[in-house]
Amino acid sequence: MIRTLSAFAATILILSSAVQSGERLRMSTTTSTESSGLLAALLPPFERANGCTVNVIAVGTGKALKLGEAGDVDVVFVHARELEDRFVAQGHGIDRKDVMYNDFVLLGPRADPAKVSGAVGPADALRRIAASKALFISRGDESGTHRKEQELWRAAGIVPKGSWYREAGQGMGEVLEMAFQKRGYTLSDRGTYVAFRTRIDLAILFQGDAQLRNPYGVIAVSPARHPHVRYGLARKFTDFLTGPEGQRIIAEYRIAGEPLFFPAMGAER
Repeated sequence: MIRTLSAFAATILILSSAVQSGERLRMSTTTSTESSGLLAALLPPFERANGCTVNVIAVGTGKALKLGEAGDVDVVFVHARELEDRFVAQGHGIDRKDVMYNDFVLLGPRADPAKVSGAVGPADALRRIAASKALFISRGDESGTHRKEQELWRAAGIVPKGSWYREAGQGMGEVLEMAFQKRGYTLSDRGTYVAFRTRIDLAILFQGDAQLRNPYGVIAVSPARHPHVRYGLARKFTDFLTGPEGQRIIAEYRIAGEPLFFPAMGAER
């Protein structure tokens, strides 16, 4: 009996030590990975295999990288390649890896008052919205989607402003709800749109252009810049996302039979 109790106590001590030893990974990520439901499929297998918990902070990509710069998280999982490269070049992160991709789509009311569906490219689509002064809801939060939208406005030669252009400062799900309620246009990553499609009546009015490709990357926060970060666990996580199991989960994750993301490793879409 004493031996049994001792073994039980030792087991509790080992488990407690595991928790106290820092088996908790802090990750900042874009809202699309959470709003789409992908993280709910990706994280449990990693947590079980490594006896850890992943704490998620879902914000726009710009804010997610700021959390990494401050050393407030151990790893970032985002989608704005220019910002990601700058994050690494400035020494805030290391070991960046491509994880997956999908694409952006221009959404709007089915009546399509700006005639976006007839556009010859994303810049032309935005010019039509601006010319008609049809309502456009922007993320306005320095997210990867907001950065892509700004890039497309620059390509269109337009500085969007006026009552027809509204910056929400919200995540993708909230912006989709706003665009639906106000009968406006917006730019969305395809994954979040598919996840919200049954709740909103917005149509895809423009898609398929190479400029709308949307790659995602994962980056460990630099232990040289922030010695307190859990680099070892962050590295296991990046290896998991880009390894066979993580890539399989991404490839198999679907809503109503439709894939939301495509693994970076393997066949192109």
